[in-house]
Amino acid sequence: MDASIVELLKQASKDEESFAKLSNLFENLSNKVSNTQQQLDLLESAINEDYDSICITELDLDLPGPRIVYVNSGFEKMTGYSRDEAIGNTPRMLQGPKTDRAVLDRLRERLIDGQCFFGHTVNYRKDGKEFINQWDIHPLTNAEGEITHWVSYQRDISENNKAEKVIFDANVDADDLREESRRTYLDLDMQGSILASNKAFREMTGYEVDELKPIKVWDLIEDGQKESARELFENLSSDNVPRNKHNWTFITKESKMLNIETTMKWFVNNDQDVFRVYMENLTMRNRILNALHLDNNGLGNLLSKKDEFTLKYQKNNGSISLSHVSESFNTITGHDSDSIVGTLGLDLVHEEDKEQVSKHIEKAFEGRCSTYKCRYKNASGDTLNIIQHFNPDGSIDEQEIDTVKVTAIVELELND
Repeated sequence: MDASIVELLKQASKDEESFAKLSNLFENLSNKVSNTQQQLDLLESAINEDYDSICITELDLDLPGPRIVYVNSGFEKMTGYSRDEAIGNTPRMLQGPKTDRAVLDRLRERLIDGQCFFGHTVNYRKDGKEFINQWDIHPLTNAEGEITHWVSYQRDISENNKAEKVIFDANVDADDLREESRRTYLDLDMQGSILASNKAFREMTGYEVDELKPIKVWDLIEDGQKESARELFENLSSDNVPRNKHNWTFITKESKMLNIETTMKWFVNNDQDVFRVYMENLTMRNRILNALHLDNNGLGNLLSKKDEFTLKYQKNNGSISLSHVSESFNTITGHDSDSIVGTLGLDLVHEEDKEQVSKHIEKAFEGRCSTYKCRYKNASGDTLNIIQHFNPDGSIDEQEIDTVKVTAIVELELND
């Protein structure tokens, strides 16, 4: 224990017995603070795999704006402002002449309604340089379900508008672009050559755009797996896209080994076959879970899950039923998506929320967007708080909407 602290404790003690009790109490509190800080540092490191910056603000949206109560090291690196400069200030510190007021107005409207927001605009670093800031903002709630803070996950996407080659998958719905932007992937041609890489992949491996252009994907894989990767592409075609996941060991620029789980998707861009390889960093995930020693009901379970899923309702001859459920539905709820396709899916909704969910589905088929917070039952019987956005989608025939898309977001919570 620091000598100055020992001296303060002695001054605050009336005798040796009191000093011993105070010393023991201080040691216990100090250990708890240290353990908490270690977990926060580890979690921050994990989250930095997906986001450049994290900022948490108070609830109040009125002038001068919501005060910042937390930023991570990524915020300092992205903006140039230190934690001390940011905390107590407001996100207005990043705004300037080219910041889009219309985007800020939409952001404010969404937050007033207690909804999530996804968007981007020009922001300014401390040195005055411009960058394009992409926000992903969610409400944080307390144990009573009351919104107490806003958490903003941020990413500098300036590079996407400059040097990076953009390959667009026309089959990705607009509502799914947010999830797409948060994933790690490589785009390859039929010979395994790298057409493009997103920022998440380059940060994970340490390579720059120009370093990846002349090489094949198996040049990044450890020697024992190169041949199997080559064989995979020898048999690759638009009609023969692998459905199974593959585990490859990638070698970073600094010669570190990463265990990566991959899935592949095919699409056409400018008359060229493109094979997009999505990647999950199993090395990072396992390191976090092992370090925290969390059980299946702890934070490790939360880290390994996605935070949203999508549903699509179809109307045929006046009858409404689910026609599509995204893969993340099973990850989040533990229920097999096939069990609710062809139904309204209300069996998994809390009894008290079924009527309102049904009404919101009907509203959407009448052409009205809406948002409703309801409760789902997962496979373990526990309750999940879900914020559902109901949007008319698809074709309109004689003013009748035949498809509705629902984006369901797991509500984040702050527990005491």
